[in-house]
Amino acid sequence: MNRLALEKRVQILSMLCEGSSMRSISRVADVSINTVSKLLVDAGEACAAFHDEKVRNVKAARIQCDEIWSFTYAKQKNVPLAKAAPEGSAIPGRDRY
Repeated sequence: MNRLALEKRVQILSMLCEGSSMRSISRVADVSINTVSKLLVDAGEACAAFHDEKVRNVKAARIQCDEIWSFTYAKQKNVPLAKAAPEGSAIPGRDRY
């Protein structure tokens, strides 16, 4: 198996952290999109292992995840005008946890 140079791996991971798309990274770094994907999976597994090993005894009442969200039904400005939201969708002011 070919091993990607450390500099190339650093470049790819840095671009992923900056929010570049996987396709643009594959073009800029001149690697296959599969290479980018596999490196992302490997880095994620390494981060999860590090986190599981090092983070202990953290008592958290609330956890905030910035910039991790998705569009699920209607933008807030359209919610009052939207038809009934699908079962399980969050409605501002009536979030269920």
